[in-house]
Amino acid sequence: MAPQDKNTPPPLPEPLRVAVADSHTHLDMQDSSVEEALAKAASVGVTTVVQVGCDLAGSRWAAETAAAHDSVHATVALHPNEAPRIVLGDPDGWSRQGAREPGGDSALDAALAEIDRLAALPQVRGVGETGLDYFRTGPEGMAAQEASFRAHIEIAKRHGKALVIHDREAHDDVLRILREEGAPDRVVFHCYSGDAEMAKICAAAGYFMSFAGNVTFKNAQHLRDALAVAPPELVLVETDAPFLTPAPYRGRANAPYLIPVTLRAMAEVTSVTEDAMAAAVAANTARAFGY
Repeated sequence: MAPQDKNTPPPLPEPLRVAVADSHTHLDMQDSSVEEALAKAASVGVTTVVQVGCDLAGSRWAAETAAAHDSVHATVALHPNEAPRIVLGDPDGWSRQGAREPGGDSALDAALAEIDRLAALPQVRGVGETGLDYFRTGPEGMAAQEASFRAHIEIAKRHGKALVIHDREAHDDVLRILREEGAPDRVVFHCYSGDAEMAKICAAAGYFMSFAGNVTFKNAQHLRDALAVAPPELVLVETDAPFLTPAPYRGRANAPYLIPVTLRAMAEVTSVTEDAMAAAVAANTARAFGY
């Protein structure tokens, strides 16, 4: 692919006949305006999006955006990589907010109190993305990450909201903590990254599994195997835009309007029609997020 193609948005896919939701997107990290993104998505049958918070500023923005647009629902949280940054500081400032001074446990408590306040809002349908990330956070950050995850589980249960999980290279510990704390009624594994065995464990627990564009990647057979055994009533579709753009557009910016590309690949994996897959994920997303 020529380098200039990386900056060219992928073309609009053929519209879906059955409208669906993007169960996990980051409109605040995309180049277009919210209105443009929603209009483009709706033009191909993606009529609802779940805007996901990753930090205090992003969670406030998600709640405000959902209040302003009927087709947007919000989730609020401190991302698993955000919690250690609040507690231990972040001298390199790789996050969007730049370098950070260590705030200690009291700063984490204060941030969680604000997430708790936002979680009570009616347009906020979920608490997340929270969980564990052993890819980016080293051993020194794990205590803060785990404390934050446990607090988010409690907040989700108290407010009766869905829990949206970010699980990166931490499957066993995520599942263990859910068991120890007692999972909320509705749990969504965002960008499901486990294998077929884990999919069976999630299915037995009634956890939703949301598949992203990486289910189309050549090296992701384990995700297709997981999708093949996941119960149809527990499957969601997401972009995680601007990340994880589905093939053949990998490496370019993702956006909610590309959901049909991933959904069609999912239908192929599970040997169901596109319309049947769309109808299932539309119903499942509404059930998962209670809208």
